[in-house]
Amino acid sequence: MRIRTTTRRAALGAGLAMAGGGLLAACSKGGGPAAAPTDGGYVSPDGREVAAAEARRGTGPVRQVRLTATAARIGLGGGRTVATWAYGDTLPGPEIRVTAGDTLALTLANHLPEPTSVHWHGLALRNDMDGAPGLTQQPVKAGASHDYRFTVAHPGTYWLHPHSGVQQDRGLYAPLIVEDPKEPLSYDKEWVVVLDDWVDGVDGSTPDAVLAELSKGMGMGMGGMGGMGGMHHGGSAASGGPSRMLMGASSPVLGGDAGDVAYPHYLVNGRVPEDPQTFTARPGDRIRIRLVNAGGDTAFRVALGDHRMTITHTDGFPVEHVQTDTLLLGMGERYDVLVEAKDGVFPLTALAEGKNRSALAVLRTGGGAAPGADARPKELDTTPPAAGSLKADRSVRLPERRPDRTVTLKLTGSMEKYDWAVNGRKYAPSQRYDVRAGERVRLVFVNDTEMWHPMHLHGHTFALPGGGPRKDTAIVLPGKRLAVDFDADNPGLWMLHCHNVYHSEAGMMTVLGYRR
Repeated sequence: MRIRTTTRRAALGAGLAMAGGGLLAACSKGGGPAAAPTDGGYVSPDGREVAAAEARRGTGPVRQVRLTATAARIGLGGGRTVATWAYGDTLPGPEIRVTAGDTLALTLANHLPEPTSVHWHGLALRNDMDGAPGLTQQPVKAGASHDYRFTVAHPGTYWLHPHSGVQQDRGLYAPLIVEDPKEPLSYDKEWVVVLDDWVDGVDGSTPDAVLAELSKGMGMGMGGMGGMGGMHHGGSAASGGPSRMLMGASSPVLGGDAGDVAYPHYLVNGRVPEDPQTFTARPGDRIRIRLVNAGGDTAFRVALGDHRMTITHTDGFPVEHVQTDTLLLGMGERYDVLVEAKDGVFPLTALAEGKNRSALAVLRTGGGAAPGADARPKELDTTPPAAGSLKADRSVRLPERRPDRTVTLKLTGSMEKYDWAVNGRKYAPSQRYDVRAGERVRLVFVNDTEMWHPMHLHGHTFALPGGGPRKDTAIVLPGKRLAVDFDADNPGLWMLHCHNVYHSEAGMMTVLGYRR
């Protein structure tokens, strides 16, 4: 029997409902419109400003989709089967593919034992469809359904997942591919590659139990220990199953501590490396690989054996093309690359950075034995380029402009106390940082912690400094500062948080609120 727990965010949402007095009534299907009070001079998630911004995006052909969140038994390959929650009976969930300008009309049916939602990671969409319970919508209750409908404005590689507790670290995620009607790239085949770290349903573990264990903290200053080869902490998790706390996972590329969760499996497209997915092509084919990191606590270093990759996009937006042997993806990040396939069989290896484990898929264009589960292409030995070293393609480069407003966001907390926060304050829906429509806003992330954080902004893309790429998720290294700019052109209440699902749920999350 699974013991249901109330997440901190759910409790805060309930408190907000009481404090806010009259929330907008939930719709009959159980998802509801905006779930945040509209006083205080802020644009409401379903306000007229939001409707006007959506009208400017226009409407296109309607793509209707039905998605069911449900308990499922999922095969990970190699005879391994886990009980988890998923979208239907596949991992990842069913790919959604639309064309930029289309209207996506998706009905989410919640067959889970607790409320859920869908967040459309990376999309600039209308605020009341963003899927942030307690902020932009009511939670979709167990047994209820909810209709999402919005214009998909920008082409690119995106994905979807819940924004309810730590549900994302189960099987509730799927790729969302938005095709460009004027696609400038030329390629023969396309391969969507979703990376994940997996714990749910293995020896009694659940993400909720992992969060409960982590929330007790490491104590004794062990959070910053390095050189221990990724040792497990002794003992067991709070609500059954083995301990999943990881100590000593270290990566120079990530500035030290690589992560805190010892996952039993690392997956490519839902498969363990002992039984990988095989993608077939012909020698000489140009293949577009769309990479998505759907993990909860793991950065992945990715390489395709005996090939170089040409980076074409990051987080859905084009960059000036750069060749590389390897890539680093923090949680929530996406990269698109082109490769020209050689003749043979090649490992696509996703190394769990600093954790000494890897995930695997296989590219086959000819005969030969498949690589083993432990294949480590030599390309992984090179240093992956930092996102800040890339340049935005001229077509999407943010025009030069002085910022009208600077918002400084100190990332605070430690593993010892597991008190992750922004500016020392844990998440509360009523806590906002003001912006106004039309402003150029500079976000200054100051990482005062000993850990890296992939910071994600909902509803917008920002530009990295010096003509850098347009992104919605960026790695902020420990002890470092990162300033990014965006144009405030999408009114509403927007979450800004670390995309380590355990850090965000512990409190490293806040809200940018547009003033009316």
